[in-house]
Amino acid sequence: MRTILNLNRKWAFAKGIEEIPSQIPQLWNYVNLPHSWNAIDGQDGDSDYYRGTCCYLKELDPMDLPKADRYYLELRGANSSADVYVNGKHLAHHDGGYSTWRVDITEQLSAKALIAVAVDNAPNQTVYPQVADFTFYGGLYRDMNLICVADSHFDLDYYGGPGIKVTPIVDGKNANVEVAVFVTNQGGNTLRYILTDAAGNTVATAETADTKVSFTIESAHLWHGRKDPYLYTAAVELMAGDTVLDNVSTRFGCRSYEIDPEKGFILNGEAYPLRGVSRHQDRWGFGNALLPEHHKEDMELICEVGATTIRLAHYQHDQYFYDLCDEYGQIIWAEIPYISQHMATGRENTISQTKELITQNYNHPSIVVWGLSNEISMKGDRDPDLIENHNILNDLVHEMDKTRLTTMAVVSPCPIDSPYVHIPDTVSDTHYVGWYGGDTSQNGPWFDNFHALYPSKPIGISEYGCEALNWHTSDPKQGDYTEEYQAYYHEELIKQIAERPYLWATHVWNMFDFGADTRNEGGENGQNHKGLITIDRKYKKDSFYAYKAWLNPEPMVHICGKRYIDRVEDVTKVTVYSNQPEVELFVNGQSVGKQQNNGLPFFYFDVPNAGESKLVAVAGDLRDESTIRKVDTFNEDYRLREKTAVLNWFDITEVEGHLSLNDKIGDILAAPQGKQVFGMLMMKMMPKGENGEPAKVAGFEMTDSMMQMMASFTLIRMITMAGGMMGASFTKEELLEMNTMLNAIPKA
Repeated sequence: MRTILNLNRKWAFAKGIEEIPSQIPQLWNYVNLPHSWNAIDGQDGDSDYYRGTCCYLKELDPMDLPKADRYYLELRGANSSADVYVNGKHLAHHDGGYSTWRVDITEQLSAKALIAVAVDNAPNQTVYPQVADFTFYGGLYRDMNLICVADSHFDLDYYGGPGIKVTPIVDGKNANVEVAVFVTNQGGNTLRYILTDAAGNTVATAETADTKVSFTIESAHLWHGRKDPYLYTAAVELMAGDTVLDNVSTRFGCRSYEIDPEKGFILNGEAYPLRGVSRHQDRWGFGNALLPEHHKEDMELICEVGATTIRLAHYQHDQYFYDLCDEYGQIIWAEIPYISQHMATGRENTISQTKELITQNYNHPSIVVWGLSNEISMKGDRDPDLIENHNILNDLVHEMDKTRLTTMAVVSPCPIDSPYVHIPDTVSDTHYVGWYGGDTSQNGPWFDNFHALYPSKPIGISEYGCEALNWHTSDPKQGDYTEEYQAYYHEELIKQIAERPYLWATHVWNMFDFGADTRNEGGENGQNHKGLITIDRKYKKDSFYAYKAWLNPEPMVHICGKRYIDRVEDVTKVTVYSNQPEVELFVNGQSVGKQQNNGLPFFYFDVPNAGESKLVAVAGDLRDESTIRKVDTFNEDYRLREKTAVLNWFDITEVEGHLSLNDKIGDILAAPQGKQVFGMLMMKMMPKGENGEPAKVAGFEMTDSMMQMMASFTLIRMITMAGGMMGASFTKEELLEMNTMLNAIPKA
């Protein structure tokens, strides 16, 4: 029988090693897995987290191991490249930091063995990801196991797969289930197949030498997303007579689905709107070295918000989380980290990571689409090598999995008629209009235009959102990082999404704030703050409750702005979220009115603000409370002052009808004199390199698409962001002089 030993405890660890030690050095530190060496420096900003080679060492005594013919080291996640040595002998190299891989170490276990794993997250030109808006945490950040098996065993060598592949096809009320296994050195050994239902009752069996068997489950109980995530189990034993040599098992679900370009997602013949979130796997103080309880807490929070779908961005996630998706009924978009910047030297890595993703996750009923890439056109969408790479991946996915569709996340500046956009079966667009410029009202019409031009192509929203920290205002503005603007933004997007059932899936970016060490903005460096919940999972922002009120049928009521107590206005706006038909708001015990649900769960009240007031929102038997207080001057603790900015937007002089640093770059470029001022700025911010290579912003070439995106930024915001992303710096005097020049230029 197979034995699996967990090897997480007590690994000697050191940074920056140049050669593999022959014994464990006395001065090395000891760590337990999961472990990341960037758990702290990968979340503090300035893009200075350690990227290089680190080494983990552990001694194994064969006398302490179960008796077996073969011993495989199983690494569940080593980011991003790794080499395995036993007693100084190099046994394996692996590129790709998010998948499972295994190494046969049997021949090196004749005596006490020193296991060494050298892990490297340094930049290179062959392994994805290399450019992206998240931290590439280094480390052995998932479980490490030793799998002990007989010579005849279920396969452990093919792309980290489980050795069993289950394909259920719904046929009327029944399900035809094909179970295939992959055996190493089968010889004359037979296979015993057993299918059981969720209660453990046997529904089908077979004993044969065949490695592929078909069954029919009559009146199959369907897996129906969050409504009914019913799971069967397929178990297979490798038999030598009456002796079990090895065994594998997997859960599976019987379900059918289609993605209709007009009706959206359909599950088991019923409309099943996919409205949900994206998830990154890291959290505060841990980096990406999460424990099972962290994954489960994430799943429960995602279900609480009411999501029916998760985009697992931008890489393969922990197997345990895919298991949770099956159990909780989430519909999943799974993808590889082919992201942001195509590398002509990285094609083989996209292929190997795709093979690993599908081989290891084929059996999960929660997964319905495989993602080919994410925002890969940052340097342009017409590169023949990029297009060929996508065609190869699209064909590979269809060859490996004939039951699922392909998809892709396209950054919005990419032309919608781009050939690469139309390679996968479905497509989703990353759309931040209303945050990085433009107006929230422009989102829906953009998708209507795509839908009208390509009515047979399913279109969804791969990312949308905006950032919020503990900043507050009664007059929220785009780019102010307040909780109030984030709430407003999501209210507006919810209204537009609700009117467009053709959107096959929509994914908020992001469920949780996450580490992005290149970012120095928002007042807290090192993070992307677009999450509905903070990176430590301690605070649910108001926008979280907007989605909970919209998507979760469990009765609820929530008063927004609980952290925004001090207010200067005599009458202040108070927003309440509730999925109940009516909400009444009381101020110090006096009702200020009742409002009925008009189809969306947002209620707005004008509240007199004098002294200290206790607010109580009542919806049926539910109630929520908060406090506001009248003050004479604005509480500056509520206002963001960018740490990297010598001027904030509210400190800039504006002249009516004339330009200023607070204007959008596109508007500045529309005026000839404004274009000259902007050109002077760009020369200082982005000088060309020694060889005259194109200017870049955080690694991205300044293509027409990038300029189109930048046109929607205000100039002061771009300058502020450039401080962290490009190292560009300006004095207060320089910015004031530039603003004076702009104030003299009439708007076009």
